[in-house]
Amino acid sequence: MARVILIIFIGLTFSGLLLPGAALAGSIFKCIKDDKVVFSQTTCPKEFSQHQIEYDLGITTEIDSDKPQSFIDPLSALLDMKTISKEKLMQLINGEMYRLKQENSYFDILRASEVQKIERKRYWQKNEKDDPEYLKELKEMHLYFDELISNNQKSLTLLQERKTLIEAEVEPE
Repeated sequence: MARVILIIFIGLTFSGLLLPGAALAGSIFKCIKDDKVVFSQTTCPKEFSQHQIEYDLGITTEIDSDKPQSFIDPLSALLDMKTISKEKLMQLINGEMYRLKQENSYFDILRASEVQKIERKRYWQKNEKDDPEYLKELKEMHLYFDELISNNQKSLTLLQERKTLIEAEVEPE
């Protein structure tokens, strides 16, 4: 019964229907005491056993963690002059690189859609393929998407360089 509720809860939570804020958090806690199950965005009270449920890049993992965990926000850690672990930094860089690659793919899809839209407009206006207005509009659209993709590629290059530097660093023992 608890598994069914968990599956329904996770499905609703991460689709944003039940708790829109929880979908953005990336992890929730499943607090268990006797036959009572409670889900929370904060750590469980001491009298509850705790399972942490994380959602990242479409994968849901449940970790049995009876000891309460404190959440450290990366931005807060930097502001408090604390450091982010090398593994966490690599995870953040890989996540951003993945997001930029996905965005570039999305731009390609949008470009194809815009080309079709411009082509339909040309067809219904009964213009030729060498019509100056059609060619100008097509060129402007291609320049726009080329610039967006180029900006993402520059960011990807910088992130890759930073990732290489971080991987090359030797941690003090």
